[in-house]
Amino acid sequence: MDFSGIFTYLYTEIALVGVTVAALLYDLIAGKQGRRYFHGFLCTLMLLFIAGTVIPYHKETVEVFGGMYVYSPVGSIVKSILAIGTLIVFLQSESWLRREDTEFKRGEFYVLTLSTLLGMDFMISSGHFMMFFIGLELASVPMACLVAFDKYRHNSAEAGAKYILSALFASGLMLYGISFFYGTAGTLYFDDIVPGIDGSALQIMAFVFFFTGLGFKISLVPFHLWTADTYEGAPTTVTSYLSVVSKAAAAFTLMVILVKVFGPMAEYWQTLLYIVIVLSITIANLFAIRQKNLKRFLAFSSISQAGYIMLAVISGTPYGMTSLVFYVLVYMAANLAAFGVISAVEQNSDGKTGMDDYNGLYKTNPKLAVIMTLALFSLAGIPPFAGFFSKFFIFAAAFEQGFHVLVFIALINTVISLYYYLLVVKAMFINKNDTPVATFRSDWSTRLSLLLCLAGIIVLGLASCIFDGINLYAFGM
Repeated sequence: MDFSGIFTYLYTEIALVGVTVAALLYDLIAGKQGRRYFHGFLCTLMLLFIAGTVIPYHKETVEVFGGMYVYSPVGSIVKSILAIGTLIVFLQSESWLRREDTEFKRGEFYVLTLSTLLGMDFMISSGHFMMFFIGLELASVPMACLVAFDKYRHNSAEAGAKYILSALFASGLMLYGISFFYGTAGTLYFDDIVPGIDGSALQIMAFVFFFTGLGFKISLVPFHLWTADTYEGAPTTVTSYLSVVSKAAAAFTLMVILVKVFGPMAEYWQTLLYIVIVLSITIANLFAIRQKNLKRFLAFSSISQAGYIMLAVISGTPYGMTSLVFYVLVYMAANLAAFGVISAVEQNSDGKTGMDDYNGLYKTNPKLAVIMTLALFSLAGIPPFAGFFSKFFIFAAAFEQGFHVLVFIALINTVISLYYYLLVVKAMFINKNDTPVATFRSDWSTRLSLLLCLAGIIVLGLASCIFDGINLYAFGM
């Protein structure tokens, strides 16, 4: 294969590097006057980038650079979903980046965010553990900078410190586990390592170390302790990006590695996932009920949602992969809608994020209250919204593989989650407030992002029958 053919498979990463370099150069040469148009310039580039990801589409799975990089059609689809989520986050960040203390750092925010997205793309297409680890670190280190971006407000610096320290220990354990696999199998290539997987005690311990790293990225219990403090302290737009885009990339990568590399150890990793799923869904739901801050509330909600995503992973089937991709798409629309409302209220009410601050929101800002309600209904899995069908698909994938008790436990927890989601709805529509959030009008980019998310919640629910028939493995994993 010539170099021109190779680069068509690397189109997404090359184009993303181009967008990042363009953003960096624009920030350097535009000047104070030109930075006013930075937001529109970058959103236009992102739209072109997303549209261009479908141009070099290939139906076959191809390995390049000796198997270090693996192109797969389903991976390309996931990358496009992550890019769409990043664009929505950029749209929601405009009002925050117009503040006096953040306007001069606008370019840094965009470049750091695009750098994390590039790392996630390398994770998704990795065919070698070192390639995977480099992608993981490229996604994690700039993310710590983003978490601490608002360092003079809202405990952002503290949140950044907690995130980077937790990421440091998780990455160290993961690299330690990878070294054990190299010692026992003699290679780090995904395809070549499979014959060396024998399920020995050393390899089981190595897998636990490896799983720790991705468990941290996905915020699974017991690797979740950083999540609530980080979500609360980070800027809201960064929190929304961290809760959706980062989590989706790690969940997809985990499933690919479990199926392709650790297939011979399925009995062991399914047992581990079984325990983690039950703990994540149950503990997160119980803690979510006690929260009075909406960002911490959605932090525990995201931990619970991560447990549901793992139901698709534990199935290890083509149907499970399809369900995971669809669940991620629906979760992205609903969660970004919820965080978009929180960001809009926060920017127009002197930083109010408490549950009590949303009492009577419907009377002053009915549109935002309705959007938040629909997003929470989708997260809870109430029909006919998309979240109901995405949960149904992952439940069906796990049930099909014999995890009947696990699905039953997940169903019980779905009822619990419905209760605490309705607490927010009750606050907005029923609870009275003598000093409710004043009526305000959001900027155009926030309104557009919320409209896109709302369309995703409704349209994906109506089109769920189509997704049910899609087998992404038919296009290659």
